[in-house]
Amino acid sequence: MLNKRLARWGMVFLMLAILSGCQPDTGFYVREATQEPEQAALQNSAALTIEKEGAGSGPAQKSVLPPPIEDEHPAIQSITPAPTEEAPGQITPLEITSQFSPTAPVEAVETAAPALPVEAWKDWPVMPAISEEMRQVYLRGLAEGRSPNAFSILGDCQSQPEVFLGVFDSDPDVSIALPASLRQTVEQFRGSFDRYSPTVKDGTTEGALLWVEWNDNKEKKCQPGETPLDCELRVHQPSIVFVHIGTHYESRQMGYMRKIIERILQHGAVPVIVTKADNRELDEKINPNLVAMAVEYHLPVWNFWKTVQHLPNRGMEKDSRMYLSKEGLVVHRMSALEALDAVWRGLQ
Repeated sequence: MLNKRLARWGMVFLMLAILSGCQPDTGFYVREATQEPEQAALQNSAALTIEKEGAGSGPAQKSVLPPPIEDEHPAIQSITPAPTEEAPGQITPLEITSQFSPTAPVEAVETAAPALPVEAWKDWPVMPAISEEMRQVYLRGLAEGRSPNAFSILGDCQSQPEVFLGVFDSDPDVSIALPASLRQTVEQFRGSFDRYSPTVKDGTTEGALLWVEWNDNKEKKCQPGETPLDCELRVHQPSIVFVHIGTHYESRQMGYMRKIIERILQHGAVPVIVTKADNRELDEKINPNLVAMAVEYHLPVWNFWKTVQHLPNRGMEKDSRMYLSKEGLVVHRMSALEALDAVWRGLQ
C-alpha cells in the first residue's frame, strides 16, 4: 500500500514544479492584549445577518455520490518532462527522487473515528475519518442549499492558491497525471481550488476570521459588517471546510476555534481539522488541542503533521519554525487533495 501510494505521488510530483514563495506577513496579527479583544470579535460575528440561500441558488450541482472507480495509474508518457533549467523555488525530478523516500507514513482511508486517544495524536492516521454525526451535518447542509461541489479553506499564506491547491484548477496537465479517483475529485470540486477567499490571507489567525476589519473583501461580494468567515460561507456555500490555522498561536485562540467550528456546523458544512507541521509554540501543545476539539465535535482530522516527518527538517524551511520547505509544500498539496477525496467519499 505504501509503495503504491508513493509511486502514485512520484508521477504527480513531476508536474508540480510550482513556485513556493510564502512571505512573512508584516501587517496585522490578532494579539491577546494589543489587538482586537475577544468580546468585540465575537460580538461582530454574532451581529451578522446571514441570508438564507435556497437550494437552487448555489453553483450548478453535479452528482454527489461518486460511482465505483478503478484506481489505475496514468501512463508515464502523459507527463510533460520537467524543464532542464530550474526556476527559483521549483522542485526538479532529481530533488524528488532524492528527497522523497519510502518512509512517508500513509494509511488507508478509515470510515470511523480512530480508536486512539488524543494524547496519541502523532499515531493517528493521516487521512480523515468520517463520523455518522458529520454525515448528518452534510446531508442537512445539502438540503439547505450547500453545494456538493464547493469546499473552503480557512488558512494563512501557506494556504493561498499559488502555493497550495490552485494548480488543480489552473493546470490541466497536473490533473491528467493524477490517479483516476483523484481526477474525479478534482472534477467534483473544480472552481474551488484556485479562487480568492476572504478566509485565506497572510497572518490569518482564528480570531482574525471572526473580526470584521480583517475582511479585505477584494471581490466586493461581502456585506457590510460581515466577518471573513461568514462572508465565505454565504458566498461560496461550501459543504466541506478545511480549518487550517493555528500557527500564530495566542492563549485565546482555542476559544475562537470553538466559535469557528460551531459557525461552520450551523451553516451545514463539515469542518476538517488540520494538524500543523511546525512547532512554533515549542511545546507541541496546539496539535493535541486541535485533535481534542475534533474529538469533542466528532470532526474529521487530516493529520498533516505526520506526512512531513520523514522530510529533511521535518518539512520546514532550514532555520525556520514556521514555513514549509519546497518538499513540504508538495506533500502539503498532494496530501490535501487525498484528504479532500477521503472526506468527500466518506460523507456519501
